[in-house]
Amino acid sequence: MKTRFLKWCLMAVSLSVIPLASAYAADCVHKVGGLAPLSAPGSVVGGEAMRDAMLLAERDINAAGGVLGCDLEVVITDTEGLPEKATAMMEKLITQDGVVAVGGGYHSSVGVASKDVANARGIPVVFAETWNDTITGDKQKYIFRIAPLSSWASGVIWQFAAQAPGVKKVAIVTENTDYGIPAAKECEVGLGSKGISSVTFGVDIGTQDFAGIVERVKAENPDYIIVLLTGEAGFNFTQQAADAGTGPQDIMFHANQAGLESKAWWENVPDGRLAFMARIGVPETMYSASALKFANDYKAKTGKTGVESFALEAYDSIGILAQAINEAGSTNGNAIVNALENISYDGVLGRIYFPYGSKKDPSADGKGNEWWHQWPDVAITMVQYQKEGEPSNTMTIVYPESYKTGEPEYVD
Repeated sequence: MKTRFLKWCLMAVSLSVIPLASAYAADCVHKVGGLAPLSAPGSVVGGEAMRDAMLLAERDINAAGGVLGCDLEVVITDTEGLPEKATAMMEKLITQDGVVAVGGGYHSSVGVASKDVANARGIPVVFAETWNDTITGDKQKYIFRIAPLSSWASGVIWQFAAQAPGVKKVAIVTENTDYGIPAAKECEVGLGSKGISSVTFGVDIGTQDFAGIVERVKAENPDYIIVLLTGEAGFNFTQQAADAGTGPQDIMFHANQAGLESKAWWENVPDGRLAFMARIGVPETMYSASALKFANDYKAKTGKTGVESFALEAYDSIGILAQAINEAGSTNGNAIVNALENISYDGVLGRIYFPYGSKKDPSADGKGNEWWHQWPDVAITMVQYQKEGEPSNTMTIVYPESYKTGEPEYVD
């Protein structure tokens, strides 16, 4: 009798623990980091867009069941667009916040500086918007990227400039960073291959007064201006150039993609009509159902009329990590890397996959090391503001032919 009573008590205790354990499991959290420039001299407009997108990703992932039966928490940290701050913030995310992976990242200098920290500690990173080729070029095990390579993106910029009518000389204004310096060089070489001369002016990140540079650009009498300044610096240079008679309505003018946040663009650059910009991702008319849902949610959250490319990238950088963790069945860095190398993720940018890595070296297809853990299908278009005050989602796509929605309007 005593034996049967003891067995009943043990059974009752074990049954009572089951719902309690389930309740604890529902309260568990797995953390991933999110890199974004939220303070100057970084691109604050870009960082805020990425932050909002990563928080929407967190919400959507948790609504769909989270990761490994737990909630996902995105710990967003401010890199200020500075390499030394990025290194410190990556260390903090890993050693203090306890993240198991990291997404986001806007400035190339952030990617170049912080990737070694993550790789040394075995923490997978999916960089969202860092273009410098060397970020994937040294074939680090834990580093992935869904943004385009700088050499590839710069190619679209200079190729469009080269086919514009009457272009014989181009002025390039660039920031002295891991993005700006190689991007300017790539444009110089590309334009030179078409017989077009170029002159480059470099400035430090965070510069606000461009009066001297504007006058030097004017003195060169270029036919086309390419601006490789990120964030608010791009706004400032463009309007100061317009005030001096060398803005988008005076000369063919490529402005930085931060201008895709149309509200901030028109507030800061009232003379910004006719500016060209590069945009990552397909136009909204070609969005998938998931991309349309994200776009609507993002607009409702931010009050914006369009979705910037870096917001799309930030959202997918978190989403792909969540899927990789679930497919790995683990938060172990090696397991996540293995899942990423085999992943097929249907994101707001399209189907993301990584054809090159430990299972196939880029050299097998005659490609350079920069294609290691690089998504190869990034869509890049050139768009133009053709009406004053128009929202970015209605901008005319002027290049390439496969996406074109209208003809470019050139300044005489």
